[in-house]
Amino acid sequence: MNAKTKKLFSKIGTNILLALLAVIWLVPIVWLIVTSFSGYSGINVAHFFPETWSLKNYTAVLFESDSVVQYPVWFKNTLIIAIFNCIISTIFTLMVSYTMSCMRFKGRKLLMNVSLILNMFPGVLSMIAVYFVMKSLGLTNSHLGLIIVYSAASGLGYLIAKGFMDTIPVSLREAARLEGASQARIFVDVILPLSKPIIVYTIISAFLVPWGDFVLAKLMLNSGISTDWTIAIGLYNMLNKSLINKYFSIFCAGGVLVSIPISILFVIMQKFYVEGVTGGSVKS
Repeated sequence: MNAKTKKLFSKIGTNILLALLAVIWLVPIVWLIVTSFSGYSGINVAHFFPETWSLKNYTAVLFESDSVVQYPVWFKNTLIIAIFNCIISTIFTLMVSYTMSCMRFKGRKLLMNVSLILNMFPGVLSMIAVYFVMKSLGLTNSHLGLIIVYSAASGLGYLIAKGFMDTIPVSLREAARLEGASQARIFVDVILPLSKPIIVYTIISAFLVPWGDFVLAKLMLNSGISTDWTIAIGLYNMLNKSLINKYFSIFCAGGVLVSIPISILFVIMQKFYVEGVTGGSVKS
């Protein structure tokens, strides 16, 4: 077997493996979508595709709230938390990134090393301590407390944004300093206009954290008051053993709807998102 034939078989094998992985990844998503249009309210494992099709699950999610399904309220709660976290976390991350990339001060490398080590520990390890701290401050079971928890450590995620800012020529900052610009003026007028890709990447990343989070939201919003829940908690509640046979198809419809806003955001911002990731991977 010559080298050309080996290369062909290797390419075919790689494509088959990738196709298999794609099918494994896509099957649950397709099942979720088709089940959301099912006329049967419970789990139907006898058929992959529904025997009857209906839009009633989407109608129930959006317009027929009851004691279990309060999707519009959950959507509003999640959106508010995500927007505030997005704004605060983006500001923190960009400011820390600029400081670590463009400024030189005593203890800079130590701070970078400490933050890198802290990022290696799973966030789950600190959740109990964070919960009791927030409880002592009276900030559990509140959206404000959840926003604080989400955004408080966002500055530790500066590494990708710093990598992008490292690629911006130092001469631009030096020229601005010669003109008498302060560090704040350089940051706002010189660095940020050149950092649009990484800003978009940071915004999307910050928005995604509360949008899809369940564990931390469940820990913080534990009063049992359903009107305080986020989408993740509300959807999970539908999978309760006593509710799943009545609400599973509605759960699927809610899962489809929650993915639409972030999918649209990704499509619109894809170019900037990719530039932010690839630009942030280059260090100078």
